Amino acid sequence: MKIGILSRNKNLYSTRRLIEAAMERGHEVQVINHKRCYMNITSSKPSIHLDGNVIEGVDAIIPRIGASISFFGTAVVRQFEMMGVYSVNESVAITRSRDKLRASQLLARKGIGLPITGFANSPEDTEDLLQFVGGAPVVIKLLEGTQGVGVVLAETNKAAESVIEAFSGLKANFMIQEFIKEAGGSDIRCLVVGDKVVAAMKRQGKEGEFRSNLHRGGSATLVKLTPEERSTAVRSAKIMGLNVAGVDLLRAERGPVVMEVNSSPGLEGIEKATEKNVAGMIIEFIEKNAKEGKTRTRGRG
Repeated sequence: MKIGILSRNKNLYSTRRLIEAAMERGHEVQVINHKRCYMNITSSKPSIHLDGNVIEGVDAIIPRIGASISFFGTAVVRQFEMMGVYSVNESVAITRSRDKLRASQLLARKGIGLPITGFANSPEDTEDLLQFVGGAPVVIKLLEGTQGVGVVLAETNKAAESVIEAFSGLKANFMIQEFIKEAGGSDIRCLVVGDKVVAAMKRQGKEGEFRSNLHRGGSATLVKLTPEERSTAVRSAKIMGLNVAGVDLLRAERGPVVMEVNSSPGLEGIEKATEKNVAGMIIEFIEKNAKEGKTRTRGRG
């Protein structure tokens, strides 16, 4: 099988591990810089080109698309889908998960536990929004942010009003969420492949930091999930339509709440914390499921 990995840097840990895992299982691998791709959009024979050459013979793709180029990256994935190439995560599912507000609405509709979340257009509604989520401290998130960027903890209502005013002045879209104090600056990253959690780790933010992202100095340890946490992670990935996902949970007093569903989860932290070959599990999933034209959306949506 020829597997294309959509990645801008073949030296990144996650990309490198996927290459190694695919080659170990006897597959041919092509790393495709999706940012450099260009497309011929036609009814008869849609095609994708890179550096003057047509990309041909790819049986399946693994999108590793950064949030900064979601629009163009998902267009490339959609073009592959139109060509009948199997994508481990489909374009519509990636777009859905990248929109924090849309993702929260979809998860809430299906009864998934979430932090109480408020969203408005006008700063004049700030007082009501803060009441919705139980008042300060609150977490204010830019909808376009990723990896903890654009996430602010406001410890007082006055501080929250100042941040909201600043974000509104920048014409930025944001949402306000209750602060889950009992989580103690930690979260749980569940790596879902197919219909099961294949690895999980607890991420703890460094002292004084409420964000637990590893690249912000957080630490990762092995964690044992409860059946409810495992079920919540799998259901969340399924609601988004993702076959491979990183689902971030907080342990709240009322049960697990989902913070985010990531369509391009990093592999380094979770492979090192759990000593599991997650990259190999992703390749194995592709082997079992990749068939020409099997991508459900076929470029729709």
